[in-house]
Amino acid sequence: MDVLTYLIPISLVLGGAGLVGFIYTVRSNQYDDPEGDAHRILNDDWDDHPKP
Repeated sequence: MDVLTYLIPISLVLGGAGLVGFIYTVRSNQYDDPEGDAHRILNDDWDDHPKP
């Protein structure tokens, strides 16, 4: 049971760090265009192989 006195604060700190990281990514607008890549994959304008 002594292990829980270490594991509970560690898990709370790691969870808080994850929450802070998530809030930072949301505020820096990294999730503005979640469907853009899906539409770009189907578009021929951005082909990986250049046309000869």
